Amino acid sequence: MTATPPDPAAAFKEQAAIAAAALVEDGMAVGLGTGSTARFVVAELGRRVREEGLRICAIPTSIVTEKQAREEGIPLTTFGAHPALDIAIDGADEIEPGTLNLIKGLGGALLWEKIVASAASRFVIVADASKYVDHLGGHCPLPVEVIPFGWENVARKLAALGAQATPRRQRDGSFFLTDEKNLILDCVFGPIMNPDALSTALAETVGVVEHGLFLHMATQTITAGPEGLRVLEPHKN
Repeated sequence: MTATPPDPAAAFKEQAAIAAAALVEDGMAVGLGTGSTARFVVAELGRRVREEGLRICAIPTSIVTEKQAREEGIPLTTFGAHPALDIAIDGADEIEPGTLNLIKGLGGALLWEKIVASAASRFVIVADASKYVDHLGGHCPLPVEVIPFGWENVARKLAALGAQATPRRQRDGSFFLTDEKNLILDCVFGPIMNPDALSTALAETVGVVEHGLFLHMATQTITAGPEGLRVLEPHKN
């Protein structure tokens, strides 16, 4: 059997994740992201809890992250107990450097991720440096979460907005289901020149639960690449 080749960006992801995890302080309520980079954040926070006695509580953005957090010994909480979070740390699929607008959701957790991000005073993005783009949508599709009933009609409405909308499927051909048992339509728009207008149009589309445009939400990005760590904040108008 051929071994799976290592992720060439894994070392950069881990470097950025460790830097972001260092922002977490005693007593904080923390949002834990989902995805390949966020896994490194959860692992580092778990290490700090076990070895340094870091006292935090956390809300995960997916069932997968919840399982990892429990395994790492990170105490979990709920929005009933902590309606506001001090910080949320998550990955991104695309990042605009000037605005720090994002596309997220290729991991399938965009709804929970947006709920957690919107509850956090600070929303920190960790990634390898390849995630920076001139315009969102130029390199990856925009995930749009929709309810299963009538998804074909929703796909037609998204096509009218300029998307090539394809339902995400598992390897066996079955529909990919989110943790809320919804479908994801992966929408190819090409470079999105007016993400605010598209965000509004998507939100007004009946049957759309949430979309992967995370606009005006990130307070900081921490990325790593061959040139080292890069920390950005959104440009002020």
